[in-house]
Amino acid sequence: MTGRKHDRTPRIGANPRGVVLGTLAFGFGLPFLLFSAVLLLSPVSRPEMMIALVKRLGERLGTGWNPDTWSATGHQLLYGASTAVLAFVLVTFGAVVSGMTVWWEMRVSSRMQSRVGYNRVGAGGFFQWVADAVKLLFKEDLVPAEADHALFRAAPYFVLVGFALVFVALPFGESLVAADLDVGVFYVVSVTALVVIGILLAGWSSNSKWALFGGMRSAAQVISYEIPAGLAILVPVLMAGTLSLQGIIRAQGPWPWQWFVFATPAGPLAFLVFFIAQLAEGNRTPFDLPEAESELVAGYLSEYSSFRFALYFLVEFGNLWVMAALSVTLFLGGWQVPFAGPEAFAAAKGAGVLPDLGWWGLQVLSMSTFAVKTLLVVNLVVWIRWTLPRIRVDQMMTLCWKYLVPFAFVALGVTLLWMILERQGPAVRLTTGLVLSLAATAGAAIFLRKTYRNLAAAGDRLDLTNW
Repeated sequence: MTGRKHDRTPRIGANPRGVVLGTLAFGFGLPFLLFSAVLLLSPVSRPEMMIALVKRLGERLGTGWNPDTWSATGHQLLYGASTAVLAFVLVTFGAVVSGMTVWWEMRVSSRMQSRVGYNRVGAGGFFQWVADAVKLLFKEDLVPAEADHALFRAAPYFVLVGFALVFVALPFGESLVAADLDVGVFYVVSVTALVVIGILLAGWSSNSKWALFGGMRSAAQVISYEIPAGLAILVPVLMAGTLSLQGIIRAQGPWPWQWFVFATPAGPLAFLVFFIAQLAEGNRTPFDLPEAESELVAGYLSEYSSFRFALYFLVEFGNLWVMAALSVTLFLGGWQVPFAGPEAFAAAKGAGVLPDLGWWGLQVLSMSTFAVKTLLVVNLVVWIRWTLPRIRVDQMMTLCWKYLVPFAFVALGVTLLWMILERQGPAVRLTTGLVLSLAATAGAAIFLRKTYRNLAAAGDRLDLTNW
């Protein structure tokens, strides 16, 4: 009688370290590749640079391509193709960043609330995220019999379009923007209104009173909080003297005391009003009343399932990046790199149409600076969600109309008076920036010290065995 042969078939998890490294490499490598694509395509998609690049490639490859001899139609087709590729990359970037934000938020919530799923499953909880995505893709796509079928199906795409269009004017770096619009701030505020339309359509077309209540709550909430947000945005607009997002960043500096959040005594107040209003417009806790599960059975999403349900949450988590990026752009210096002002970028670019290698290196630095600042703000938003409880509807409206709107007007008035004072003494702005930035640094240091003490007292430690 022969012994049973041992099964040498490799099993899943036989090499856990390899699985972890491979999964995380894919999870972080894909956003890195998309960042690189944005870095390359944003400046190259401009007509003059695209023509020079095609001409250079034609010379190198010996194809004889010479756009100088092409007709105007040929130039338009070339520019249209490059713009379409850039748009596809930006939309894909937004979708991937939304997914990675879901994974990161679940990891943070697992650490804060000792949740099992994302704290234990797979490579750092990454497999749990993949399983959730696959589940939503393969679930049955249900449309209620009494619903308005056309509007019910179209509603999620209004939300998606409103989210995707923001990336047209959002600056990722010194020259990394799809379109540097002179009215960039007005454009962003306008296109984000499409999100409200999608949520209202979802509630109305579902033909459910709970979904309708959630949609009406969202309309009241988002429209109300757009008022203090718009007033707070006027503070950096006035100080920069432009509606261009790139112009607002260039009017600031790389150092904290040069950021608009510290350049005026009203800066911290305007930033706080804008930040709270963005939380409310993004339906983030403690303002997640449109989808309050305890009273509305998921609100305007009650009748949705499968991929359309996933689209709403894709946009909600993608809006984390958008709201953080706008906060960084308007108040926190954007992509400004220390020791690399406009003269450094101009000198590194060279005299030719195609930039030199040093210019691309500076673009990488500017993009990295912007990404790090944005991720820090995203992490702050995640902390707030898993720390604060949901407030009531009356408290939400009271906070907006009785506190945020008056405070926004105060910040606007103080900024106007401060700008008059700055003209009398140029050192006023520098002194204000230094004092407020030092006060903010001291406050951050106290907060981190207390956080460390709480962790030490609870005996908590960072467990990397699941990474």
